[in-house]
Amino acid sequence: MKISRSILTWFDISKRDLPFRKNKDPYNIWVSEIMLQQTKVKTVIPYYNNWIKKFPDIESVAKASESDLLKAWEGLGYYARCRNFHEAAKIVCKKYNSIIPSSWDAFRGLPGVGEYTAGAVLSIAYNKPFIALDGNVKRVMARITGRRKLSKNNINLIISILNKWLDHNRPGDFNEAMMELGSCICIPRAPKCFDCPVKFFCRAYKNGSPLNYPKQIKKKRVPQYTFVGGLIRDKNKILIQQRDHKMLTGLWEIPNEIVDSANTSNKVLKNYIIENYGFNINVEKKLGVINHVYSHFKMKLILLDCVKTDDATKQKKDYKWINKSEIRNYPFHKVNHKIFSLINNDYWHI
Repeated sequence: MKISRSILTWFDISKRDLPFRKNKDPYNIWVSEIMLQQTKVKTVIPYYNNWIKKFPDIESVAKASESDLLKAWEGLGYYARCRNFHEAAKIVCKKYNSIIPSSWDAFRGLPGVGEYTAGAVLSIAYNKPFIALDGNVKRVMARITGRRKLSKNNINLIISILNKWLDHNRPGDFNEAMMELGSCICIPRAPKCFDCPVKFFCRAYKNGSPLNYPKQIKKKRVPQYTFVGGLIRDKNKILIQQRDHKMLTGLWEIPNEIVDSANTSNKVLKNYIIENYGFNINVEKKLGVINHVYSHFKMKLILLDCVKTDDATKQKKDYKWINKSEIRNYPFHKVNHKIFSLINNDYWHI
């Protein structure tokens, strides 16, 4: 088909030199596709390179501890991706003799593997004739077909068209080309239409209004919550706890709790420590305020410098006392790295 040839010819000439395009190894492709979900390529590259060095194959992932995997993932966000991959790797090693399955049903049935991931990995690694429909491709197709709304019916239409365009001799290259087109040319706010290999097939280009396709959905206002966090010292060590909530499960952090008002932060933190660890603290001073934006809320954390004043009588949470050099041994989420960068070296010797 002419449009497929145009896209593939452009891709052969213009594709970026990326580390996960060096080979068609299904493990490497799978790692890259998981990391690239909701994450920019330039952010992923150093994480991908580091991961492949530490965990060169599916067996090394299956045998690794969750903590070691989360440490390698630290800062990349959406940590459920990492935990799901760990579970999937164990299944592949146990059920499929460490061979990543090439059939749709088997691979799609693994934890964390959705329609997009299955289509991308199986087409790129195994040359299977499946499409890979991500956000970039949806935008490209909405503009080419002139669909303003990405309704269920329009998505089904796009899937039908892509299946007709799919080059069965090069399904992986076709999928990568479509994603590359959306990532580099048919970008959301400033599409480079004059460089597009399919502009003469594109209804949005012909209409002179590519920014109207697809119609932008107004984002909901993101709520902001205030937390109080304590750098709780005992000599030259601080207290850290492991998260057991659904969000960021398995990562470590300083003790913290949500507050209704900044005026109650000292009292809330003291009560939190007594309830969960059974010892008292003195609040020495306020160290600063940390702001961070998650995907679904904004966080304002009031950071307090605290000192442990007596021995623990009970323990509800998994916790450790660590010194500065031990920070590198534990996976923390980004808020905590902002905290560690806020305090200077002298703090650890108070």
